[in-house]
Amino acid sequence: MQDAVSILLISCLIGSVCPCIAAETGDPNQQSTINSQQSPGIIKSIEFEGNHRFKGHVLRERLGFALGDRLDPFLAEGGRLTIMEVYRKIGYSSVKVSLDRDRLADGHLLYRIEEGPRVQVGKIDFVGNDVFGAGTLRQVIKIKERKLLLWPYHFTEEAIEDDVERLQTFYYGRGHLNYKIEAKTELSADGERMDVTFLIEEGPVYHMARIVFTGNTHFTEEQLRTDVQLREGDVYLKAKADRDVRTIEQRYREIGYVDALVRQSVKFTPDVEESLVILAFEIREGGQFRIGRIDITGNETTKDKVARRVLDEYDFTPGELYDAKRAPKEGGGRLEKYVQRAAGAQQVMIRPVTPEDGDPNRKDVRLDLEEGMTGIIRPGVGFSSDSGVLGQLIYQQQNFDITDPPENLGEWFMPWRAFRGGGQRFSVRLEPGTRYSQYSVSFADPYWRDEPITFNTLGQSWKRYRESYDEKRLKGAFGFEHRLDEQWRRSIGFRAENVGVEDLDFDAPQEIRDVKGNNQLYGIRFGFGYSGVDDVYDPTEGRNIGAFYEQVTGDDAFGTLEGSYTHYLTLHEDVLGRRTILAGKLVAGTILGDAPPFEKFYAGGTGRYGIRGFEYRGVSTRGLQTNVEPAYAQRKDPVGSDWVFLAGAEITIPLVGENFRLLLFTDSGTIDTGSYRLSIGTGLEIKVPQVLGNMPIRFEIATPLLRDDDDETQIFSFSGGGMF
Repeated sequence: MQDAVSILLISCLIGSVCPCIAAETGDPNQQSTINSQQSPGIIKSIEFEGNHRFKGHVLRERLGFALGDRLDPFLAEGGRLTIMEVYRKIGYSSVKVSLDRDRLADGHLLYRIEEGPRVQVGKIDFVGNDVFGAGTLRQVIKIKERKLLLWPYHFTEEAIEDDVERLQTFYYGRGHLNYKIEAKTELSADGERMDVTFLIEEGPVYHMARIVFTGNTHFTEEQLRTDVQLREGDVYLKAKADRDVRTIEQRYREIGYVDALVRQSVKFTPDVEESLVILAFEIREGGQFRIGRIDITGNETTKDKVARRVLDEYDFTPGELYDAKRAPKEGGGRLEKYVQRAAGAQQVMIRPVTPEDGDPNRKDVRLDLEEGMTGIIRPGVGFSSDSGVLGQLIYQQQNFDITDPPENLGEWFMPWRAFRGGGQRFSVRLEPGTRYSQYSVSFADPYWRDEPITFNTLGQSWKRYRESYDEKRLKGAFGFEHRLDEQWRRSIGFRAENVGVEDLDFDAPQEIRDVKGNNQLYGIRFGFGYSGVDDVYDPTEGRNIGAFYEQVTGDDAFGTLEGSYTHYLTLHEDVLGRRTILAGKLVAGTILGDAPPFEKFYAGGTGRYGIRGFEYRGVSTRGLQTNVEPAYAQRKDPVGSDWVFLAGAEITIPLVGENFRLLLFTDSGTIDTGSYRLSIGTGLEIKVPQVLGNMPIRFEIATPLLRDDDDETQIFSFSGGGMF
């Protein structure tokens, strides 16, 4: 009985769509075949004819049914429409698909396909655009005209509809609230090209007559207005209004309003003039909560204190107001990122939880920590135009615990199974290279004695081939950095170092000959820093300031004073949240006393004292050649400068996802000899954390505009590294 009802229902459904099916197939008589069929049983075969673009197995996967399934004439017809959709999505707009109705009765599905030409996008025009030029609008849409050496863009209805929506969003976001945009298409005579014309009625630009707030009880309207960038009389810009929404939400959330939600809308009312609107911010404050109990889960190896020390440092502790700005309930907050880095975790989630006792003024916290592989032995390679190629064999433990030694002989041979869970850092690096080789052991505890104090210690040996000599260093160092709060920090460090100068060239300058052999250095360094950026690890707004003084004694006595300033500014944020960032920097340093050449300043290259467009150490005071006739002696090899000043700016623009970014930059600077240097350039930054870790690959091209005659230039520079 149930089967009979199902067959009757299917017949009725198919009959109701008869006109559509007949129109698609071009044969109104074929529908009567389906209507007169009882269900023939199971699907015995699925075949295709005329399919050249797709293999049969690809089309079968898209159908949604397979051999042996119960044969349903209605679903068989749906498969025909699915195949048409598959073709249309890649540009076959005139595709025709028919179903063999005679074979269907025996359980055999045969789809005959007339693919037709694959239609390319032809000419693209805009009509009615007075405010924005065609060049600007072409950057908004995704379909493109075919140009020389570029792949053609194939026409689909969905692509045109999506681009109409992009243009609508573009105009709306710039104050054109009463727009009308549609697309008109015209197929060429040969059926291979589709011309597209976007018909645009821009409408007036709307300004804001008033800005109003509703739902706010904790903050007054005057207080909220200080957070809003838009003002009465300004053009309504949706991106700015959305940014104001986020700012108001964060103001509430950082003082415990975990559920605070803000919406913005524009209202047209008859009491304001034409082309004027009211911008309304609707605020839903929710309750204000303090932090109750904090539970940490998922940490089988990592000690609880690794996460709790981070929470304590940022005052995210029981009894404090729940800071949902740092730890939003939606996730993805800065506090999660800080805990993740501290524990070397794969993922961290911090969520508010209603307490068991139902206290309406409190939220408990659940911190879920997904542990990852923190101890690895990693072979790899590093490379840069400054240091050449480095082979790498690195053991590192990102979640080290010096109090957790191996418990048996096997763990001594597999140390990554021990010394884990304390949030410390330990690494052994063996890095032989073509120009520079180093071997080091380092240890760092970011919370020494469970305080916000980082303890670092390092043992290092390295060798570098300089312009007129070889330099070897054997160094031991340790230091402390005390984080006074989230922004201010102070530090002290000590080093003992033996610097060997050997294998001098026959014409090495006298400044180098004077320090030939071993040189003992002992230094004590004092520093302070200020970090006012929005994200410590990936800043997009704010500034960093740093300064230090180091007093050195031993075979030479001198002091080094240095300061730096870096400012980050977001220039643009796209709909995906990717930011175009401007970073500006200033670096200045001076030597107090008489320092040896290997402790002086050298500019150029890509490092801390980099001026791209110039070689590494290519901007420096030059020493006069020795063992050369005085009449022929030249100032050729660098011997360092007593002071340096650098200024630069860089814009990073997202290209593809978060992995590829375009670089635009200018570098400049000067030293105690020569004129001012200036270069401009561009480049590409590639980030693949799964392969390269935290170090991006950079390829940069720079052109020196101002230089000194003694400088050494280098147009192309690169840097990067990663695992094998």
